[in-house]
Amino acid sequence: MNDLERELFDWTKEIAEFHFPRWEELPDFDLYMDQVLNLIDNYLYVLKEDKQSKIITASMVNNYVKLDLIPAPVKKRYNKKHLAYLIAISVLKQVLTISEVKEGILYQASVSGIREAYDLFCTEQEDALSAIASHIEIDKNQPLPLLPNNTEIEILVVRTSCIAVASKITTQKVLALVKKNKTDKSQVEKNKKK
Repeated sequence: MNDLERELFDWTKEIAEFHFPRWEELPDFDLYMDQVLNLIDNYLYVLKEDKQSKIITASMVNNYVKLDLIPAPVKKRYNKKHLAYLIAISVLKQVLTISEVKEGILYQASVSGIREAYDLFCTEQEDALSAIASHIEIDKNQPLPLLPNNTEIEILVVRTSCIAVASKITTQKVLALVKKNKTDKSQVEKNKKK
């Protein structure tokens, strides 16, 4: 196993075992901005390219408030609900536009409520990370089999990028269908009132 393979193997073990904090694990007390930023940075360390990079900044949080992605803080303090939103947004913005993130969060929260939607998101994201990790198996006696068809490491970037794109466009299609369905239902209701 060469150095690249060893580093990749170590990383896949880390993401396979990664745990997103569930609703009940989030702090029950209010936090100030710097505490929120540090907490989210610690929760989402797996997203960081290096130890110095930041997952979220104060200006991002302020913009999310302006865009109505998250509720405004109360007396400059953030609660569990804010943390759940910020964790989901920080992860989802990796592949979706902010407006798509907003649509998805609003839809899922309307279907199951914020707590359940957040816990579902955590479970699904852990499952996705674990699934990717399980496809990257390294055996000292064999060439590196990555993802389906024993993909070589040189192809991993292309293959995983394509998987990300496929997942992204699927999400966009589902959001578009949800939006269309909602519009169609509104139109039916308007027609009934006439």
